[in-house]
Amino acid sequence: MQSFDELNEVIKRLRAKDGCPWDREQTHESLKAACIEEAAEVLCGINVLTESGNAENLKEELGDLLLQVMMHAAIAEEEGLFTIDDVICGIRDKMIRRHPHVFGTAQVKDSEEVLLNWEEIKKKEKEGKEDVSGFLPEAFDEAEALIDRARKRKGFG
Repeated sequence: MQSFDELNEVIKRLRAKDGCPWDREQTHESLKAACIEEAAEVLCGINVLTESGNAENLKEELGDLLLQVMMHAAIAEEEGLFTIDDVICGIRDKMIRRHPHVFGTAQVKDSEEVLLNWEEIKKKEKEGKEDVSGFLPEAFDEAEALIDRARKRKGFG
């Protein structure tokens, strides 16, 4: 996908030594608030689409959320952790594994059974891996605090 590769090159250029000072300074930590804010703006875009039928805002906000993903992947690549291709392959492989009724021979009756299978497959995937679920309550608390700050910054609270 040429446009995706072009976006990836734009991100790399922004973070280059002769790129943008602000973009270069960003870290996973510094981008947390923007990631939460952009996710909330995607929800807003969905609401606008539902109420008005206008998809322009949703398209823009999905782009902004994608930018967050791309920035985090670029930072991770610079740190030698993983690349955007690793992210893409990881989610592609997960979707194939978790949809054996589409990509395999499993049979399902309805979406409820799909969800039950999804949870069972997810449970098997997690076996033998470090349990990170203990970090989730704190992450939700942090997200709430970041949302409150964003509301105030935008004049809503």
